[in-house]
Amino acid sequence: MLLANDPPHAFMPYPAVAVPGAAHGPLQSLTFGVKDIFDVAGYRTACGNPVKLAESPVAVEHTPAAAALLAAGAQFVGKTHTEELAWSLYGTNAHFGTPLNPAAPDRVPGGSSSGSASAVAARLCDFALGSDTGGSVRAPASFCGLYGLRPTHGAISLARCMPLAPSFDTCGFFARDAATLNAVGDVLLPPARTTARRVMIAQDLFARLPAAARDAIMPAAEKLQTSLGKATPVDVYDRPTAEPYDAFRILQLHEAGTLHAPWVESRKPILHPSIAQRFVAAKKVTDADVARARAARARFTEHLTKLYGDDGLMIAPVLHGPAPRLDSSADEFEAYRDAAMAFLCPAGLAGLPQLVLPAGLVDGAPLGISILGPRGSDRSLLEAALRASA
Repeated sequence: MLLANDPPHAFMPYPAVAVPGAAHGPLQSLTFGVKDIFDVAGYRTACGNPVKLAESPVAVEHTPAAAALLAAGAQFVGKTHTEELAWSLYGTNAHFGTPLNPAAPDRVPGGSSSGSASAVAARLCDFALGSDTGGSVRAPASFCGLYGLRPTHGAISLARCMPLAPSFDTCGFFARDAATLNAVGDVLLPPARTTARRVMIAQDLFARLPAAARDAIMPAAEKLQTSLGKATPVDVYDRPTAEPYDAFRILQLHEAGTLHAPWVESRKPILHPSIAQRFVAAKKVTDADVARARAARARFTEHLTKLYGDDGLMIAPVLHGPAPRLDSSADEFEAYRDAAMAFLCPAGLAGLPQLVLPAGLVDGAPLGISILGPRGSDRSLLEAALRASA
């Protein structure tokens, strides 16, 4: 860590190693953090687990996203905390501690990109890299009152990054304002492949919101329509939500288990009980389960592809409520996750970009709103957020 102080406990306390970058560029004078599943030369990569930390060599090469940011003049200030193996939604870590949610200190910061969201919300850096498999940029952005982008799947290289579930994994980023998010996107994202113009609103997801959440974010939805155009109501789901959610759950278990279970079984690390339970569940997934889940994913992706077309832009809730409180029970956390995935899994299943904007407060805690588009429309979403924030 290159900062003198870290009051929110957002950064891993690695020995400070200077990481040189370009003296000039489009991001000069901006500072950034990097989630500790990405390699940064001169630093280890713990992935939220002390055994991983002990086994990690000092990286000799940057992950491509960090290298691009440094070449654009941004200044690296440290590696940020992540949940264990980047496999949870809340941001708590039994080994290294839980970063503060500066926007709601009695609530979780969101995970697994917890430290990155905390660092940006606490103004310790201007932006930060995170990863998003099932919501690990989108949930922390909503919980901490930030802008955050989960890009089109495959848009940003994940070389020299710990994978979790490769068919869902993405490299995303956080900022406190739309202009900074756009500037980072200009560096990291490929040229736009599609332009989103036709505006829709996810009526079925808004209908799932509790009244307090709906009241909190509807003014933001109306403001988006003022800047983007009147939205046509549509349904995200063309089938019961359980089918796509089960497909996401099974495929994530299968991919994460395939990648990490051999390490868990050989090293026998002490895992948080919730993470350990997921590895138990992964072992129970059968080939038939995976085949059914892949078929369900293909059906749902086809539906969403037709819904968005080449030019669709959708306004949708990010989550059904603000961050859970730090003292929530295990059952309360599990219930929150089950409800959250109806909102989070569509983008992951179809590989779509989703951009989170701050929207309102529920019981004094932030709750975001989002805009989504077809694959390759990331820059259109960034421009839409910039227009909406003007």
